[in-house]
Amino acid sequence: MLTKAFIPYNGYYSSPFCRWQGSMANENSIVLGAKTARDWILKKGIDPTILEYLYYGTTIAQHHMFFSHTWSAAMLVDNAKPLPALMVNQACTTSTTCIHLCAVNIENGVYDTAFALMSDRCSNGPHTVWPNPLGPGGEVESENWMMDNFSNDPNVGLKMIQTAENVAKEIGITKEECDQVTLRRYEQYQDALANDRAFQKRYMHPVEARIARKKTVVIEADEGVMPTTAEGLAKLKPVEPGGVLTFGSQTYPADGNCGFIVTTREKAKDLSKDPTVEIQILSYGFARERKGFMAAAPVPAAQMALAVAGLKAEDMKAIKTHNPFAVNDINMARKMNIDVMGMNNYGSSLIYGHPQGPTAGRLIAELLEELVILGGGYGLWAGCAAGDTAAAMVFKVG
Repeated sequence: MLTKAFIPYNGYYSSPFCRWQGSMANENSIVLGAKTARDWILKKGIDPTILEYLYYGTTIAQHHMFFSHTWSAAMLVDNAKPLPALMVNQACTTSTTCIHLCAVNIENGVYDTAFALMSDRCSNGPHTVWPNPLGPGGEVESENWMMDNFSNDPNVGLKMIQTAENVAKEIGITKEECDQVTLRRYEQYQDALANDRAFQKRYMHPVEARIARKKTVVIEADEGVMPTTAEGLAKLKPVEPGGVLTFGSQTYPADGNCGFIVTTREKAKDLSKDPTVEIQILSYGFARERKGFMAAAPVPAAQMALAVAGLKAEDMKAIKTHNPFAVNDINMARKMNIDVMGMNNYGSSLIYGHPQGPTAGRLIAELLEELVILGGGYGLWAGCAAGDTAAAMVFKVG
């Protein structure tokens, strides 16, 4: 259990998420992430040179990815000081791992203040070729970075959606249940849009993105969220033969970025929007399921994080998940005795998409804001990642 790692209240942000091939499609996500984070931190009145280490989370190759961590660190502080950095790639649990790495080093006194920056661009993903000198005629092997990997885990030979269908079949989830949960998630997202997006404006920072050589736009809200109705969901057919998941009850690729300051209790108070609000990182959990059962992995990860914190699911005031498939939430709710309709208030990746690297970070920002609204308490985040893995974190807002 962690005892010394804290996040300043409002010491985090997420950009809006844009559906792939949308307004962020033309920007290098390394550059866009670093520039957005710098703009956010300066507008908070914080000197970026207080940062002593950067964990940069990304999963989709961009130009100059070899230098992504040191390059983004230099842009974040505008080269005002040398800022050491490390790149992290753990698919959709990248944010949690970056935050946890910051926390562990603060716990051990390696440094006092670190930053977790996560950015990805699913749009215009790389199309790579690999040497194949022993193949027929030495012809190269090609790989479409996005769709080839979504459609084939080389360890199991299944599409990601097929791993969720395996879980649905094993515990008897129906299409009707998936549709009901999807509709509920859309309704919860609408709560975040109420009163001129009052909830989202608590943590969301606009992004200035170039959409043409001579044209930039300021993106203030999510792009690409599809209107959802019970009737519309009922009409959609399962993607896989005999399956329960449709294109409505699964998420979609997106673009975006987010960032978190992680520091000591004393510095968190100094940097906080409201020093009477205290956000503590309590624990981290991880897991790897049987191959081909990715959607089941968040449960053991969440159980581990709760056990390390000495807490139970019923102690949580709020729960957020990365839910690329509605099956994820139904499986977790059944196995952990959680109300599936009560988790993921104000939004989830099922509705606003997943840029992978920053996906968990945005969800955690929403979790923390929900806990503040509720007057404090414990919160759990859990989510799966490619390769039948998962991570989870427990936070305390006081």
